[in-house]
Amino acid sequence: MQIEKAGIVAIVGRPNVGKSTLINRLCGEKVAIVTPKPQTTRLRLCAVCNRPPVQMVLIDTPGFHTPRTKLGQRMVKTVRESVADVDAAVLVVDPFPSVGDIERELITKCSNKPFPFYLVINKLDTLSRENLLPVIAAYQDQADFAAILPVSAKKGDGVEELASLLTGHMPPSPALYPEGMSTDQNDRVLIAETIREKLLICLDDEVPHGAAVTVEKLSERKDGLVQIESVITCEKDSHKGIVIGKNGAMLKKIGSLARAELEEMYEGKVFLKLFVRVREGWRDSDAQLRNFGFNQ
Repeated sequence: MQIEKAGIVAIVGRPNVGKSTLINRLCGEKVAIVTPKPQTTRLRLCAVCNRPPVQMVLIDTPGFHTPRTKLGQRMVKTVRESVADVDAAVLVVDPFPSVGDIERELITKCSNKPFPFYLVINKLDTLSRENLLPVIAAYQDQADFAAILPVSAKKGDGVEELASLLTGHMPPSPALYPEGMSTDQNDRVLIAETIREKLLICLDDEVPHGAAVTVEKLSERKDGLVQIESVITCEKDSHKGIVIGKNGAMLKKIGSLARAELEEMYEGKVFLKLFVRVREGWRDSDAQLRNFGFNQ
């Protein structure tokens, strides 16, 4: 793979606007977890998008929001730091004909930087062309955007046009990541995020946001079987009961969904064992946040 240009692109926006879906579409594979729940993304993830002779490193940031916990504060800090030194930035917004306070703050943080700043109006598949025009009008005077692009990350409409524009701004450089590497996250993080994605899909809003997932054991036997032991940490005893479910049914469902995806990831059999524990108030504990990888 011959790479002649490479650079970093920050993808920012409020929770649940489709940032991770857009990144997966640009990369042509699933790199970031995706659910309909807000604040699915907690960590700063770098996705490697190879489009020879260009390599783009796409930073998937947590949704920018008003934090209510120390975890939320760290997520917002991650977004601010992610736009400090990049080659381009993309603000992803919902197709509403008004500009919210969160979007205004992100526009302020990005529009005075020395890099091209794109606006992506996502979920094009949910509205008609006549309803799109007021959305464009609401944003076009907010900043000197390099371009305003309506896209459907879910269906792929407009994504190739965005990719073409972004690759054109990448500076001359050798590859930043080696061939075959799709993300900067290690296997333990990817496994934990896969399990957490299934947790978000299977459960109601409050429980998943009060839960963290860690991988305690990861090994591969000589016969190729991958053995994983993972812990789901909840904030309340009542949440633990919900995660486990009646006769363990919910935990079994989460494990089954996660195992199926992990077997695709490892291209072989996976033995997955899940445990559930309680750590009250972990989202507001500096020590617990460090244990879960949310560093300052």
